[in-house]
Amino acid sequence: MSFKDSVSELSVRSQSARKMAQTEEATKNAVVMPFLRALGFDVFNPSQVIPEFVSDVGTKKGEKVDYAVRIGDRIEYLIEAKSISTNLSDAQYNQLFRYFTVTEARIAILTNGIQFWFFTDIEDKNKMDTTPFFKFDLDAYDENDLKEIEKFHVERFDIEKIRSAASSMKYTRLATAYINSQWNAPDDEFVKFVARSFYEGNITKQVVEGLRPIIKRAFDDLFRQKARQKFNAVLEGSERDAAPEAEALAEEETSDIVTTQEELDAFYMIRAICSEVTPASNIHMRDQKSYCGILFENNNRKPIVRLHFNGKKLHIGVFDEAKAETRIPIESLEEIFSHKDKILETVTRYLATEPV
Repeated sequence: MSFKDSVSELSVRSQSARKMAQTEEATKNAVVMPFLRALGFDVFNPSQVIPEFVSDVGTKKGEKVDYAVRIGDRIEYLIEAKSISTNLSDAQYNQLFRYFTVTEARIAILTNGIQFWFFTDIEDKNKMDTTPFFKFDLDAYDENDLKEIEKFHVERFDIEKIRSAASSMKYTRLATAYINSQWNAPDDEFVKFVARSFYEGNITKQVVEGLRPIIKRAFDDLFRQKARQKFNAVLEGSERDAAPEAEALAEEETSDIVTTQEELDAFYMIRAICSEVTPASNIHMRDQKSYCGILFENNNRKPIVRLHFNGKKLHIGVFDEAKAETRIPIESLEEIFSHKDKILETVTRYLATEPV
């Protein structure tokens, strides 16, 4: 079984565990140990995986961390597991902090059997960071996440490469958060910073207030341009693949059902988004009288998006785990890209239920 298939199987297992494995111990057996096995470890070999690892820490005698994982002659991972119903944002994991300081491990993992949070010591050497550098979610992962998690496989483990990637991911995440905050609501300093590149006069408070909506609009315009460029690039390749399908649909249409150019363009956009996690050939369009459906594997029971373009305003319908539809109004087709995460989450959910 490939690594990708192992993770997919683990995702299915975690879905089942939610109903049964409500304690920490049950979560360990149902998901955490299979997770370590997917990473290439022999979970029953104490020279690789040490359960209930004890290392006295100052006045804290006999404290345990759930697992210590050894690669060669070094302990590389410390793992603390919580019950599958635990919200990791609210979880206490003081043992990980203390053990990280006194052991040679440079990776600490906190998990509830669905999410796996990875920590290291980017900020202060030998002191575990308070925020994870990588989060892996069995409910919502993509090809990039798989590439990152595979770095922790016993056969590919390289602590220096992981720490280098961890630093990059951390600062990328912080930069993205800052840019996103400025995009939504540019603060005074950011407006002044941008204004200095084109405004020749004195940048007073009144000037800042006048330029703020302009800079926000510039962000929006730039996003639309980038989204359109990406769409056009993918369209060049996918249009050739999708054209026969669109033509077949047109031939099947009755006088009551007309597939519009807007619907075709939206289909190509959604297909381009989904191609990040699955072959574009898995994404199909099926037009109906009241909406145009975008389906996974041409299966009506696996809806990805519904296009409600027949009224005066455009709406797209996205789906939750129960396949309940939520309609979202959009002003332009480019706005579909802003719902990329929700679309990929739906497709990833279907991929996780595919037979291994």
